[in-house]
Amino acid sequence: MSRSVISLERSMEAKKAIVRPLEATVREAAKAIAPLWPLSAFIARHPWMGMEEMSFADAADRLQQAYGIDLYPPLTVFHTALSKGEIDVSFIERRLQRWLDDEPLPVPRHEAERLCRALLWNDAVPEETVQMPELIELAAAASPRHASIRPLCARLGLEKRLDQQMIKWCKLFYDRGEAPWALPHRERGFYGAWRRLAPLDPALSKAERKRLSDWPDHPEEALCRALEQLGVQDEEAVAYVEAHLLALPGWAGMVIWQSRQAGDEMGGLIDYLAVRLSLEWVFAAPHLPLKEEENEDDSAVVSLLAAWIHWGGMTPDDWRRLSLKDRQTRLAFADRFWRIGRRHLWLEAWEDTYEAKLKEAVLTRRPEESKEQAAAQLLFCIDVRSESFRRHIEAAGPFETYGCAGFFGLPIQTRVLDGDDAHPSCPAIVAPQHEINETASPKEAAPYRRRRDLFRFVGRTFKKIKQHLLAGLLLPEMSGPWLGLHTLARSAAPAWAGQAIRQAEASAEQKPKTTLSLDCQGHDETTGLPIGLTKEEQVQYVKQLLVNIGLTSSFAPLVVVCGHESETTNNPYASALDCGACGGAAGALNARVFAALANLPHVREELAKEGIAIPGETVFVAAEHITTVDELRWVEVPPLSEAAKQSFEQLKRSLDGVSRQANAERMAKLPHVGGMPRDPVAEARRRAVDWSEIRPEWGLAGNAAFLIGRRALTKGVHLDGRVFLHSYDWREDPSGEALAGIIAGPATVGQWINLQYYASTVAPHHYGSGDKTTQTVTGGIGVMQGNGSDLLAGLPWQSVAASDREWFHSPLRLLVIIEAPSSYIERLLDENSEFRRKVQNGWLRLASIDPNSGAWVSWEAGRLASVQQR
Repeated sequence: MSRSVISLERSMEAKKAIVRPLEATVREAAKAIAPLWPLSAFIARHPWMGMEEMSFADAADRLQQAYGIDLYPPLTVFHTALSKGEIDVSFIERRLQRWLDDEPLPVPRHEAERLCRALLWNDAVPEETVQMPELIELAAAASPRHASIRPLCARLGLEKRLDQQMIKWCKLFYDRGEAPWALPHRERGFYGAWRRLAPLDPALSKAERKRLSDWPDHPEEALCRALEQLGVQDEEAVAYVEAHLLALPGWAGMVIWQSRQAGDEMGGLIDYLAVRLSLEWVFAAPHLPLKEEENEDDSAVVSLLAAWIHWGGMTPDDWRRLSLKDRQTRLAFADRFWRIGRRHLWLEAWEDTYEAKLKEAVLTRRPEESKEQAAAQLLFCIDVRSESFRRHIEAAGPFETYGCAGFFGLPIQTRVLDGDDAHPSCPAIVAPQHEINETASPKEAAPYRRRRDLFRFVGRTFKKIKQHLLAGLLLPEMSGPWLGLHTLARSAAPAWAGQAIRQAEASAEQKPKTTLSLDCQGHDETTGLPIGLTKEEQVQYVKQLLVNIGLTSSFAPLVVVCGHESETTNNPYASALDCGACGGAAGALNARVFAALANLPHVREELAKEGIAIPGETVFVAAEHITTVDELRWVEVPPLSEAAKQSFEQLKRSLDGVSRQANAERMAKLPHVGGMPRDPVAEARRRAVDWSEIRPEWGLAGNAAFLIGRRALTKGVHLDGRVFLHSYDWREDPSGEALAGIIAGPATVGQWINLQYYASTVAPHHYGSGDKTTQTVTGGIGVMQGNGSDLLAGLPWQSVAASDREWFHSPLRLLVIIEAPSSYIERLLDENSEFRRKVQNGWLRLASIDPNSGAWVSWEAGRLASVQQR
């Protein structure tokens, strides 16, 4: 064997040895961030999904100490909620006593209680106590808290420049065809492209470019060398890498999503980190080695010491007599309670108060099974925006509603007519198993395609002229008058102009009647997924949903399968208001597929053999709930039986009134200039088409609970649009399999939604996206503030707040309520360790309603401990 071959083999072995521990380090550090979907499929994301192995309070403590990220509302927000009656004082006291019972206390209980009760209600120690001269001396003698691990760029004040460089390269590499010139060498990957181009970057000085001349070509080697050159010890590597990921969590989250799509999540993150830490070394090299950081100032210790002196019943002489260990223990106790404990108790009291009110609303109305045969049954998404609409529909006539995840249990990706890409039309936690395509006959499709191609040609030409150096100079002269009139009309008369433009677009499109590929038709060439479903799968998917929601008998002549969609204008976050269960898309196509499957004769024959007999007169139709204007629009209505026709007409007659009532209820919550509008329907339609409207609807703001049970529990109860309602009948689910599926799928999506709204409210600068009016869409993938910020991962401030100073969304952790015997809950907790961990560590709350006794059971620490784990 030649020497060169031996050398190559050794280098490959060395590379593998590097990669294994490096991947483990990056994987552990990446738990602090979450993947970020692009705008075209923007869905709610749980920002701390990788941290659920620790308790919510411990995660809050870690993020607050290390990165200054606060996971709790300020005390002023709690006080405002208290003044509005949203927090019951008795729950605060109860939580405090329980906390004192459970926590190890460094002093006698009465002393700890006196201190904690004072800290619970006061946001600062009186200034005269803090300014006592003796405290400065006593604080200097105490050991300060350990400083967190900070990247060198932060210590040298180079963090802003490093972030700007990373934002620039990420925008160039991850652009989706929006830039006129594509980044060269993209086929080499992020690090490879950067490595080739960075030595030519004029933003780097000559000396900085020279330092890169002999830098490794492989990202793994580059990252390892950077860590070594920066002096990062092995035991600090995870924290150091984590700090760099959290510096730009939006771009890092997008890297994770893009890498997962390519099937190599760690490879993408290693590329990203190799670029970032290589640049950090390039910038920091002249300053190395650094002196050790000086200890933090004593101001925090002074405040804690002042709290013990002022509220803890101690004097400076008492403090001097304590041993160093006792001083440190007391300071640590007060510090943790000040930063985390007291606000955690306030949060729990807020949640307890909401739970008590919800319990009273549900249990004071005893469930009653309706004996009247429904004229129509409507299947809605569990989305909280459906709650009001369902309530008004049920009040309008003999109609029943059911709730389920808006993808209707179909793990599919969908391709619209002539679509270039297939969209995963199922939750992000579900991998598509099939592809459903829209097709049309060539004769009907030809005129549509000609119109579509013409509009596309005009759009592409306009874009090319705009981007061209010389032609772009003529564009304002050519298009100015027309675009000026367009702008004037949309600004001066937004309702009229918006409706006219929308009608013109619909008229121009005139999509032909299409059919769906429901039956197996081979496989997709790019994804390998089967196109269509087998007959057995068609039966299974229909049966699964009907059993899950408890609709297995007493079918109405008309069953309406309702997807949902939000209609807005000039809104980058449009997909965030669509169906999260459909991957951030409208739910109409899923509704259409399910309705079509449920109407197939062979599906009904097989269901009848399994005890689900759908009468011949029953027809499933597809519709769509437009959440912005609270209307029900028909997507596909097949030939109806005589009974179904009567039900259809009866339902249509009721919908205008339902829409007006639902809009009036929803409009009352939205901020209005000049007071409540006279016509809520007209106001809702204006908001949907007005391109200057920053708050077309509240979306899922206010969500607080997820109820799994029969509709009889909540029918007629005003839940204020705050509860996800998933239909479930435990009597149809003896094995608990359906309940497990609801928890693993829809309830998990509900938790993600809940925590995204929570994070965007309490920590908008880290997990939100700021002011809508100053946002910029970049690269076709995400939103930035201005032209050089992190890729914003959360919701705009207008989605969670009524004004700069008034929150609309109450940041409460999701309360999951299950109507089932306790044995079902115990089995669920026993078999689903992930769900149990969420409850145990406080990432969501759990309660159940016993269907026999009607008792409300809270599954907290004591009850959880009694459930055996496998």
